[in-house]
Amino acid sequence: MIEMLKEIEFEPFILSFKLAGITTLILFFISLPIAWYLSQSNSKFKPFLEALTALPIVLPPSVLGFYILFSLSQNSFIGQFFQEYFNIKLVFNFYGLVIASCIYSLPFMVQPLQSGLESINKNMLEASYISGKSKLTTLFKIALPNIKPALLTAIIITFSHTVGEFGVVLMIGGSIPGETKVASIAIYEFTETMDYANAHIYSAIMITLSFLTLLGVYVFNGKQKNMFARGSK
Repeated sequence: MIEMLKEIEFEPFILSFKLAGITTLILFFISLPIAWYLSQSNSKFKPFLEALTALPIVLPPSVLGFYILFSLSQNSFIGQFFQEYFNIKLVFNFYGLVIASCIYSLPFMVQPLQSGLESINKNMLEASYISGKSKLTTLFKIALPNIKPALLTAIIITFSHTVGEFGVVLMIGGSIPGETKVASIAIYEFTETMDYANAHIYSAIMITLSFLTLLGVYVFNGKQKNMFARGSK
């Protein structure tokens, strides 16, 4: 067992975590204004925007992957733009994976943030506005400190979901070692070649990391609820 562990290539895991970290960071800054708007808005267009942001959850990865692949290809405006001005091919490239991951994982960041922001006492926000604070200051100084469990949940679930991506990653990035071959793709290739020993090891590592991540979220959220309960007595 020890010898098998020594032979494991950790590059796919490192690449998975790198992709997940960058995606989570980008999505936080993209999703925060969206979640803030959705939590405060009564616009008739709100359901349309909510449905649009949640669409990647219900779309088959093959459908989503196909349209992302089409949009990033060299025949598209986006693909041609990056190729001409930055000399970057977005298909079968790490940059393309980041773009695809941001689209695929968007609802996993937006929805927990929106739920957390909607749970805030509106009187707190109104008091901030009355005292002369701007919406931006209210968001960062009042809202975010009061939704720590939702904030942590959004970040952890987005990170974990990106690490576990397969269908979209395979269609956009393929399996280029050191570039697009993430852990989920490595497991798929081990299974295809009937290398079940390595497939078991890689899968066990992914299961362990996923469990520990979720356990950390639930423990933190449980402590936050207990602190709130003690503070309200």
